[in-house]
Amino acid sequence: MNTLQLAVADGVTIARRNALKIRRAPDLLGGVIMLPIVFVLLFTYVFGSMISLPGMSYGEYLLPGIFVMTIVQSAQITGYTLTQDLQKGIFDRFRTLPMSPSAVLTGQTISDVIMNLTSVVTMALVGLLVGWRIHSSPFEAALGFLMLLLFAYAFSWVTATVALALRTPEVFNNVATIMSLPLIFLSNAFVDSARLPGPLKPIAEWNPVSTLVQAARELFGNTSPAIPVSSAWPLQHAVPVSLLWSVLLLVIFVPLATRLYKRAVSQ
Repeated sequence: MNTLQLAVADGVTIARRNALKIRRAPDLLGGVIMLPIVFVLLFTYVFGSMISLPGMSYGEYLLPGIFVMTIVQSAQITGYTLTQDLQKGIFDRFRTLPMSPSAVLTGQTISDVIMNLTSVVTMALVGLLVGWRIHSSPFEAALGFLMLLLFAYAFSWVTATVALALRTPEVFNNVATIMSLPLIFLSNAFVDSARLPGPLKPIAEWNPVSTLVQAARELFGNTSPAIPVSSAWPLQHAVPVSLLWSVLLLVIFVPLATRLYKRAVSQ
């Protein structure tokens, strides 16, 4: 087997290990299955009963934002798991094995895609039960779900980089929360970004989360002609820009995380 085949095989092995670990950890499974259900029900019935939109229900407007919020928060599990493995010395055991240095990170991020897929499917099913509907073609809907999973995969490399730089679960949790909350709430996930005051408006309009939320709304058909899209360039071209953001995050953070991992296991 050549180097690439070995790296892929090692990554699959690590992904299988992490998937088994998630299945045996009730707290992680609760976050994967129960938290999305709570988010959908809470935001739909609490905020949905208080906010009205012209031409569509607030629940349909909101649910793509809930999808994005959940995958951004779920990506933190990648970093948290890596910091735990660092503390337990598991990386030292991996170092003694004839495996690719990138296999640990690749396996971790692949297993987290499976976890995010479970979350998205759970949210979609609960959303259908509470009135959310897809008004686009099957191809557009499938592309919408694939874009969500691609961004989740790319963002998990971001959290992996942060985790390998910080190395302790407690510090990582604090930094990841500080990092994710502005991304989620300074966006169009819950309200139209055009309504935000002052400098918050351009920040929200150029936020990659806003672009992904808008792309999901367009691909799922959760838009209305009565709700104009912001004139900001990323939101006017939400689908290609969202794909560009995912590719850009992978290009930057995959080699950066791999370099930090090599440094961590060499010490």
